[in-house]
Amino acid sequence: MIAGAAAIVMLLMLAGMHLYWAAGGKAGKGAAVPSASGRPLMRPSVLGTAMVAVGLCVMAALLALRIGWLNVPALPGNGVVIEVGAWLIAAVFALRAIGDFRYVGFFKRIRDSRFARLDTLAYSPLCACLALLVGISAGT
Repeated sequence: MIAGAAAIVMLLMLAGMHLYWAAGGKAGKGAAVPSASGRPLMRPSVLGTAMVAVGLCVMAALLALRIGWLNVPALPGNGVVIEVGAWLIAAVFALRAIGDFRYVGFFKRIRDSRFARLDTLAYSPLCACLALLVGISAGT
């Protein structure tokens, strides 16, 4: 339960950060997007950023169901669906930590941008940590 609680807190903090950016906040936004040759590789829209926040909240809710903080008895077979969902979340974060072998993840080749340095020091380790915490929670 401790692993799940820690993951939920992290997911909700990340969701809050994305909501801040979606609402027009600028702090940290420039370092959150991969870049090459000084140019961002994507320009996240307000809607896209808000959807990431919603997705992170859904992940936190599913994990809260898994560890017993929330209960939805009306869902038939909810135990299996929630367990599979938790394993999928763990896999998503593990894959993000590994990366695309070019711009993001531990095995990226492009390492000379602000994003790449922060990805190595913070973002990829955070994703690996979330994968581990969610995996622990999924397996219990």
